Amino acid sequence: MEKKNQKRPTVSRNVPFVVVTFSSRELVKEKILEWKMLRSCSENNVEKKTNGKEKPEGDVVRLSTLENLAIGITSALIAGVVTQPIDVVKTRIMTQAASNAVPYKNAIDCAFTILRTEGWRKLYSGFAQRSIYMCGLWGITFSLEPVLSSYLEDKNGE
Repeated sequence: MEKKNQKRPTVSRNVPFVVVTFSSRELVKEKILEWKMLRSCSENNVEKKTNGKEKPEGDVVRLSTLENLAIGITSALIAGVVTQPIDVVKTRIMTQAASNAVPYKNAIDCAFTILRTEGWRKLYSGFAQRSIYMCGLWGITFSLEPVLSSYLEDKNGE
């Protein structure tokens, strides 16, 4: 039973982080694709008027590797902003045994104690360092995912 409780703080941070990362990824991706589609349609109309050539209907708008990298970085930053206070509270609770400070009763007590004694900015301590890791990891993951998926689809088609 003891080992199960030791994982709760980390899981309570990681699950919301991953949910927000993937949700924001889909939202940002959708908005970029909509923008690219509108831009493509307007360029298509200009081409029709200028040289009479039409692009074939049904062209698929895709994201470049660089765009997927930017989406990964943006998604990680959004998730970091949302979950950094949870990470700070988790870290405080996990390290309180090594401290001489009065122990927190629970996560809510920890959060309110930090707000009351140190201010809201303390809930974002370590955000820059965590962002370097998060943005690199999710940027690379989301930029390579379409490349690897395409490769595997081609390989399975052979």
